[in-house]
Amino acid sequence: MRKFIYASAAVVALVATSVAVAHGIEGAKSSKAVAATFSATGSNASSRTCTTTDNKTIVVTDGKYTGTAASGDSELAGAITLRARSVINTTDQVGTVTGTLRVNASGKDTLAAYSAVYDHGTIAGLAAGRAHQPNARLVANLSATFDAASGFTNGKLGGGTAAGSAIELAGGSCKPSPRPVPQKSEAHGTISALSTTSITVAGLTCTIPADRSAKINARFKANDAVEINCSLVSGQNTLTKIEAKHHKH
Repeated sequence: MRKFIYASAAVVALVATSVAVAHGIEGAKSSKAVAATFSATGSNASSRTCTTTDNKTIVVTDGKYTGTAASGDSELAGAITLRARSVINTTDQVGTVTGTLRVNASGKDTLAAYSAVYDHGTIAGLAAGRAHQPNARLVANLSATFDAASGFTNGKLGGGTAAGSAIELAGGSCKPSPRPVPQKSEAHGTISALSTTSITVAGLTCTIPADRSAKINARFKANDAVEINCSLVSGQNTLTKIEAKHHKH
C-alpha cells in the first residue's frame, strides 16, 4: 500500500479543492444552507489486501456506487454517483474513504471531492466542489454508514451530519497477505470403505466430489489396492486423485 500514499494523495487533492472553494466563497455575493440525504450501492468494486509490519490487515477497495440523493434543493436532488477509494485497517476497523460524488441535477451537475474518516462502519468528513448553478460552490459536511462491498447508507450532506472521528496515518510498509497453503494428505493401501460420497484408505477418509462419484464407484471397489491424494476444501478432506496400485509378489 506504499505507506498510505493513496490516502495521503486524496487528502492533498481535497485540501487543494477546499482552498479553491474558499477563494470562491470570499467573493460570493450570498450563501445559503443546503442539505441532502443519500444512499448508493456498489456496482463495481475491486479490493486488495496487505499486512503491515505490526500485523494489521489493510484492505484497499476502489469502487463505484450509484443511488439517489433526496433534497429540498434542486442542486442536491437526483441520481448520485460516488467513486470511492477506501483504505481500511480491518483489524482495528479504522481508515479513510476518499473520492468524488456527482449529483445529476437538472441543469449542470453538482460535483465535489470528499475525504472522510472511517470508524467501525461509519464515515464523517468534508465534501467540496461546485454546485450546478453557474459560479456556485459547495462545501458540505458528509457522513454515512459505509461498507466497501455494499456501499453507502444513511448518507447526509449537511443537515445534522453525524460527528466524525480522527485517525493518524503512520508510515510503514504493507506487504500483500500470503495466500493460504492448501493442506494435503495421501494414503496407500486397500480401500476399506467406499460409498457414493466418501472413500477410506489406510485410515484416511476423504469426500468424493459429486461429479466424480459415479466414475470412481464404477472403477473401484472395497479391497482394491490404491493410492489417494486429498486436499482440505471448506474444512473437509476432499479426494483430488486416485490411482490403482498392484500388489507386489
